[in-house]
Amino acid sequence: MIRIAVTGPESCGKTTLAEALARHFSAPFIPEFAREYLLSLSRPYNQDDLDQITEGHLKSISASTAPLQIVDTDFVVMKVWSKYKYGNCSEFIHEQVKANYFDLHLLCSPDIPWEEDELREHPEDREKLFEIYVDQLTRLKKPFVVIKGTEKDRLQQAISAIQALLLE
Repeated sequence: MIRIAVTGPESCGKTTLAEALARHFSAPFIPEFAREYLLSLSRPYNQDDLDQITEGHLKSISASTAPLQIVDTDFVVMKVWSKYKYGNCSEFIHEQVKANYFDLHLLCSPDIPWEEDELREHPEDREKLFEIYVDQLTRLKKPFVVIKGTEKDRLQQAISAIQALLLE
């Protein structure tokens, strides 16, 4: 089984790219669990919710047995967000980040226009967050490719990276 994580800061095209890749490869698309979880809350989220989101996302990706999976968001997102918003991160999230669930991370650059969304919080911090993702993926020795440019360019870059992985 090969799992591809599409990751990066808010409003950088993760979902659009992940859905397009799933269609291209006829692979299951595993959506970002955080969105579903947060939209169902009747209160503002807190740091404890991040563990619940992580657990739900883990269950979602573990449920599929397809040979190739395209996953919208990885656990590094949870670590970066927890540290950025709350100044620390739970041991549970650290454990999921350390585990090697993904064969490749496609890190989306924030070089596309911000799209307003009720769940998005920091349009002014996308570049800063992107650099944190680069740092974290590098430090954790996670295989990643930066994806940037137009929607068409992004899709082609991602397809090429996945095809290279499939040929290994």
